[in-house]
Amino acid sequence: MAKWPPSFLVCLLLMFIVGSVFAVESHAAETVRVGVLKFGTVNWELDTIKHHKLDGKYGVNVDVHFFASEDATNVAMMAGDVDIIVSDWLWVSRQRASGEDLAFAPYSSSVGSLMVRDGSPIKSLADLKDKKIGVAGGPLDKSWLLIQGLAKRQSLDLAGQNTIVYGAPPLLTEKAQQNELDAILTFWNFCARLEANGFHRLISTSDAAKSLGATGTVSALGYIFHGNWANAHPKAIAGFISASRDAKALLGNSDVEWQRLAPVIKAEGHELEILRDRYREGIPARPVNDEQADAEKLYAVLAELGGPRLVGSAIVLAEGTFWRAQ
Repeated sequence: MAKWPPSFLVCLLLMFIVGSVFAVESHAAETVRVGVLKFGTVNWELDTIKHHKLDGKYGVNVDVHFFASEDATNVAMMAGDVDIIVSDWLWVSRQRASGEDLAFAPYSSSVGSLMVRDGSPIKSLADLKDKKIGVAGGPLDKSWLLIQGLAKRQSLDLAGQNTIVYGAPPLLTEKAQQNELDAILTFWNFCARLEANGFHRLISTSDAAKSLGATGTVSALGYIFHGNWANAHPKAIAGFISASRDAKALLGNSDVEWQRLAPVIKAEGHELEILRDRYREGIPARPVNDEQADAEKLYAVLAELGGPRLVGSAIVLAEGTFWRAQ
């Protein structure tokens, strides 16, 4: 039997090690940095992805970065500190009009609603005259503008005929529960918690959008990323979107998964069930072309109502706002 010199065996071993390293690297998961609010609802989906290793299934590693505010996530995105955040197509369009190459992939059509207490005499928008209304966000909140747009179709001036209290959702929720507000327009998850505690929808932002021209339920929020990054990392963006799709399918069909998430959501019983049902209502299921067509219609309405303070100088939705893989 031939004997190989030690030097040859060492070289052979090194070649094997190097080859193994290259093989591992060629199949290594590509990291996708996702910036989110620490207590935002998007964490429910990201937690599902990580718990079930759905990112690894598609060859990516989702690395979650937490931020204290939406502005902070936007800054991180523009600085290149994260690859993906969650925001709306209105912001993406405005950035594109300024020369940025951001793109929007639908994440959720769950939107806020105008809520009133069970037993309230308020049955329609007309009944709100001279009432105190809490509005989450500020005067340029998109849901508030759409509700006002619908009211104007009925010759109602909600901002002019009522006392409007702007504020953060938790504070307004507390005021509503203490009967300090006649109605409250807030984000969908706070609406769901109110619904579990003696409130009901007067009208949802989605209903207002349809009354103003949308043909279906429009995704208000999406995953936002730079188009150049996505084109340079096609497997990363495709893998992330696939993992997101699988997580939504699981959350859409498994009640057991919601029980697992209960400590993350900080809800149980009837409240958890309503949050689950409202989340499921917001899972996008429409073709991108339909989403974009409705977004263009609503953009025109918002541009008219919010003016340059909301949309800048662009009077139409910027071309390329909705992502389509190359």
